[in-house]
Amino acid sequence: MKKIVRNRLREAPIKCIGGAPVRKIILLLAVISACAVAVSASAAKTENLDFKPQFVFKDRNGKVVSAPIVDEYQKKKIVYPAAKVDPRVNPKLMRAATIADERAHAHSKSRCWHYVKEALVASGVVEGRPKTALAKQAGDELVRDYGFKKLPISDPFKAPLGSVLVYSARGAAGHVEIRTKNGFVSDFRSPTPSKRPLIGIYAKG
Repeated sequence: MKKIVRNRLREAPIKCIGGAPVRKIILLLAVISACAVAVSASAAKTENLDFKPQFVFKDRNGKVVSAPIVDEYQKKKIVYPAAKVDPRVNPKLMRAATIADERAHAHSKSRCWHYVKEALVASGVVEGRPKTALAKQAGDELVRDYGFKKLPISDPFKAPLGSVLVYSARGAAGHVEIRTKNGFVSDFRSPTPSKRPLIGIYAKG
């Protein structure tokens, strides 16, 4: 009789809830909670990680350092200054710039002075067609025979609308172009001036 009572006392602390021992349920809940905490911590850590590749190198002191590799850049459109209208410049020169721009090609045909001559004649800013053959001779002829003046300007971007820019070139014909509102034109259009040495900027009142 005493043995039966003792066995019943030993079994008493183990109770069942829905057919499962309490200890097993508690253990299962503890495991689930631990997994949830681990997953949350892992997600938070992943959000804070920077997966950008690093460039590792040694500085002049021999210390190993790293820097992120930049594989993206912000595209910025280069905006060049527009030409300003100078009221002292003959309006026919502005017309010449428009005519030259309408007739110009996308790329050079090596006939810059020819196209500029045609634009100057078509606009009526010169009475006859200039006779010089080389582009680098254009400035002297325009001053001598057609009433142009050399302007005290050395920056092509500051040349007034319609002015004529003349460039030299060692052993070559040089280059000549007209300043347009948004660039420069001869037998072709360009948003930037020629890289040749600038002889001068010329205009007529």
